[in-house]
Amino acid sequence: MNFFSYLFQDRQANRKNFKAQLVLFMFRLVQLINRSMLLKVIFILYLLWYRYWVDWVWGIELPRKLTVGKGLSLYHGHALVVNQGVVIGDNCVLRNSTTIGHKKLANGSFTKCPVIGNNVDIGANVCIIGDITIGDNVIIGAGSVVTKSFPSDCIIVGNPARILEKKNEDIS
Repeated sequence: MNFFSYLFQDRQANRKNFKAQLVLFMFRLVQLINRSMLLKVIFILYLLWYRYWVDWVWGIELPRKLTVGKGLSLYHGHALVVNQGVVIGDNCVLRNSTTIGHKKLANGSFTKCPVIGNNVDIGANVCIIGDITIGDNVIIGAGSVVTKSFPSDCIIVGNPARILEKKNEDIS
């Protein structure tokens, strides 16, 4: 993938949302800068500006070490918090007031972060925490609290989250 296609890989997924396009362009640029210590030194002011503007002004925490596939879509990105250890697959949707990260254990240590598959649609006010895996083609309903792993091709809702519906396989 060339430099420009890397920077604009999320543009099509956010066609009518200029703010999301701008945030994701800035995020992808920060990821490129993060690959080299020399680039980090040269672009230290940009890294600080990104942190200030995106994290503090817009309230969207997308750390530079976050692993995200192509085609990420943000809807109303306010109060969006994603831990840097999270892995998000291709063509996923994140909505406002969503938190994705690790869980603190009783002994003071932390679990690993969630791994989210491809084509996952995450509703508003969702909390996904702990060392869990969300399969591909999953829809997570608004307000769900996800603390355990779920398979591919299902719709999950509730607090605690449970499978509402499994998507049917082709019957041949």
